[in-house]
Parts: sequence; structure tokens; C-alpha cells
Amino acid sequence: MILNLCRRRQLQVEEFKELLPHLIPRFLSVMAYKDNDVSLLENNEVHDADSSNVRSLRKGGAKTFHMLSHVFGNIMVQTLTPIIVTKLSRSDDETWKEREAIVFALGIIAEGCVPYFYPHLPELVAILLPLLDDKFPLIRRISCWTLSRYGIYLPKSYEQFKKVLAGLLRKLLDNNKRVEKAACSAFTTLVKDAGVDLVKYLEVMLEHIICAFGTSKRENIGIVYAAIKTLPMVVREELITKPGYLEIMISSLVAKWEQLSKSDKDLYPMSECFISISQALGVRFAPFALHVFHRCMDIIQIQQLAKVGFALAGAQYDKEFIIHSLDFLYDLAGGLKSEIESLVSQSNLRDMLIKYCMDEAADVREKAFALMAALARVLPVYLQPRLREFLEIASQQLIRENVIRENLYVTTNACWAIGELAVKVREEVSPIVENVVSSLGWILRLGEGVNKALGEISAITLGRLAWIRPDLVAPRMEHFVKPWCKKLSKLYDGTKKEDAFRGLCAAVKLNPSGVAYSGHFICEAIASWHEIKSEDLQKEVSQVLNVFKNMLGRSSWEKYISSLDPLVKERLARYKV
Repeated sequence: MILNLCRRRQLQVEEFKELLPHLIPRFLSVMAYKDNDVSLLENNEVHDADSSNVRSLRKGGAKTFHMLSHVFGNIMVQTLTPIIVTKLSRSDDETWKEREAIVFALGIIAEGCVPYFYPHLPELVAILLPLLDDKFPLIRRISCWTLSRYGIYLPKSYEQFKKVLAGLLRKLLDNNKRVEKAACSAFTTLVKDAGVDLVKYLEVMLEHIICAFGTSKRENIGIVYAAIKTLPMVVREELITKPGYLEIMISSLVAKWEQLSKSDKDLYPMSECFISISQALGVRFAPFALHVFHRCMDIIQIQQLAKVGFALAGAQYDKEFIIHSLDFLYDLAGGLKSEIESLVSQSNLRDMLIKYCMDEAADVREKAFALMAALARVLPVYLQPRLREFLEIASQQLIRENVIRENLYVTTNACWAIGELAVKVREEVSPIVENVVSSLGWILRLGEGVNKALGEISAITLGRLAWIRPDLVAPRMEHFVKPWCKKLSKLYDGTKKEDAFRGLCAAVKLNPSGVAYSGHFICEAIASWHEIKSEDLQKEVSQVLNVFKNMLGRSSWEKYISSLDPLVKERLARYKV
């Protein structure tokens, strides 16, 4: 009732001033754990789940507190301040559940009340910090979360921010698994918000994280991985340039990696750590890549054997290992670029990739075609010995029977791979061009019937094929030029759009009569460019516009141009036709 009245603003501020001193203690009492709560076990350990009743009451109280903080933030701060000072200064066993509820409430209202708490933030943080070492795990746990909610507002050069950071790092090593988990989550929140301001603390953060990495309970290791994944993204340059930092992080990861069996599911989040690091470092990851690459290939081979039978591999087949491994190899290729050649040249990745592009599981095929596209972009020569097979398998994913809801991401990645190969191997894609063009034309005519990514990548790949073999695309263009141009109009300026327009221009110049009635769509597609940076492409576009001008005649052309939207007219005027 209170919640609904507040939403409708039927309770006035003055009325609420009178109610708050009575309501807030009631809410705090409702949100406090009870003696018979099943989440409180002997020795103050925390059960896996709160009782449904307590969870519901806490959730209801939290929802109300959150809403009130955004409506009556200043009044709430005034009302809560004496309660905070009085209750949180105590340390006796009898009131620990009350203290926990107050800290919980403080975290809930952080977003709404921080403008009013801000002048007193140092005092508030000073009250919360000692609670990280409270006797009761539930208080330590909730204090981690609440401190992360307020810590993000502290100046990063401020002494108390350092204390909050140090406290959370210390709790990464707490002997209670729930506190450890909360500290990891809170630390990750703090890191993401602070960004490069954390550089000066990098060494101490690495020391604590790596230590937690070695001692964390198994159920919390995923949270530690999340913290490790976050660091390279926010302190990338410092991680790269400071000697020893990379070695500390990667050597610890590799050591942990070695301890795990090739069928241990902890390999999933660990591979994501390596992905995060390789993305941040790019080619600078090369010195560390060899060991990780070989281990990844071993995992794939174990799963290949496991698919045949448990006896051969000593493990059950689990396609998630394949998916994570292909994901890692995809990011490795993107980071190392052509330097990945030293890793793949002596491997059987090419043959394995062919198999996974034909796997019965759609999500495995999806990742396999993504890796195929990445290798096509950075190292097409590696795919060359089985190029025809790769192209044929990819083109099969575009036929009508395969363009179904369950297969759309596979189709999208296969289409992307064909386009990447086309710009690298050029005429060698010729054997599949006609079939692929037919499929892409049909996909484009589906319009909104396919997802945005598939539509856009189809338009780009079609343009790339037209650029390489305009003679095979131009005769069919009248069947799909309108939806093709509509998709091209929605692309952002960039190299992919440039490739597509080279193909469009080449095909139009080869068969202008075939698109005589579609000039309007082509002109609108051209006008979608903010700026064509390539002088060659500018000339080609100008030539296409001149083709239409000559087909219409000068007076009809001028009449057509005058009928266009002012912005379209302005952009076409750049080409001085």
C-alpha cells in the first residue's frame, strides 16, 4: 500500500516526514534475518538459499527502500543517520542481525541517496569498513556489497578508496565461501567503474587476485575468473608495459590450467580469462600463446575421441568444451592476426575445423564458421589446401532448407566466412558464386523475416562477390537490387560497406538496363554515405550516377533530383553529376 501511494505521490512530503521515523525501523525489522531462518546454520555458516519466507520479506522491504530513496532521498538520509550511528557502533552478538539489515538497506538506497550522503561519505565508509572483519559472515558478506555500491563514488585518489579496495582484496581470501564470493563480485564492480584510475594499484590487486585464485573454494572460482577477466580490459596499457605483470597473471593461469583435467568444466571460465587477456594484448599475447593453443587443441581432440566412445577418451563427450575452444581460437586469431601461423601451421586445426563446420549441433557449427571467417581474414593461406571444401560447406548453409530459426546464427557466420574468403582469394570463389548469389538474393527478399545481422552480412557478402565476379552477379541483379540497396543503406560507413559498394557499382556498370527501374533505390543507397574516403570508390559511384543520368536524359534526371529529399539531394550533389 505504501509503495503504491508513493508511486502515485498521494503521500505528501510533509506527511511522509512524520511517517518515516516509524516506518523505517519496521522495514529494517522485516528485512532482518530471524533466529529460525534456515539460511543461518551452526558456526554462522550460510546456507545455499534463504528460506522462501525470509527471502520474500527481504525482497519486499528492499523494493520499498529502493523506491523511497529515489522519491524521498534527503528525508531518508536524515532519518537513517542516527539509526546508522547508533546501531552500527555496536558489536555485540545479540544485535548482529539488526546490523546486517541496516548495512543491507544502505546498499539498497545507495543509488537514490548518494547525493545526500555524499558530503558525509567519508564518515559512512569509515563506519562500514570495520564490518568487513565482523565476527559474523553475513555481515562481512553484505558489507562487501554495500561498500562497492558507495566506493564507486569515492575519488580514486582518495585515501578511503584505497582502504575500500584493500578491504575487498583482503576479503578475497576470507575463510567463508559466501564472503569470498561477495568480495569478488564487489571488487569486479569497483574495477569496472574505476577503469584506468586503478593503474596505480595494479600490483597489489594482482597479488591478491592470484592468491585468491590459488585458494578459492571451487564454487567461487568462476567469480575469481570474472575478476581476472575484468583487469586486462580496464588496465590494458599498464599490464602490457610494466615488466613482470603479464608473467604474474599468465603464469598463474597456466599453472591452474595444468592442474585441471581435460574434461574439467572449470576450463570454460578459464578459457574466457585467456580470451580477455588475448583481446587486450593483441599480438603481444604471442609469447604466451603456444602453450595455451596446444592445450586447447588437446581438449578438442579428447572431445573428438569422446564423441566416438567413453572408452577411447576416458571422458564423456560435452560439446561445450568444443564451443569454448573454438571461441578461444577465434579470439586468438583476431588478436594475433597473421602471427597465428606459427601456431596453426603444424597443427591439424584445418581438418578439425572442416568436421566442426559439418557438426550436427548448430551451436558448434556456428562457432566453427566464425573461426573459419577469422582465419580467412588473417591467414587465408592456411585454408587454401581445402578451400573448395570450406566454400562448398559454407554455401550449403545458405540454401533455403537451412535458413531456419534454429540455424540463423550458423547461416550468418557461414555467409560472413564466404565474404571474408572472397576478398582474399578473389576468383577462387568462382565455383560457388552463382549458387551463393541465388541464396543471398532470396535471403534479402525475405526482408524483416530474417534477423538484422544476417540481412546486413548477406548484403556485404553479395557486394564482395559482385566485386570479384560482377559478370556472375549482374545478370541476376534485377531480382534483388531493391532489398539489397535497402540493406546497404543501413550500414555504417567503413571498409565492409566500401567492399559492398564496389560490387554494386561493378554490377550496375555491367548491366545498367537490368536495374533501370531501380535507380531510386541505388541513389538512396549512395546517399546513405556520410563520407566515402576512398577516391577510387568515389569515382565509381560518380560513374554509376552518370549511367542513370544518361539513361534518363538530362531534363528527366534534373526533375528526378529535384524531387528527392533535401538530405539525399545534398549528398548526391557531392559527385557533381
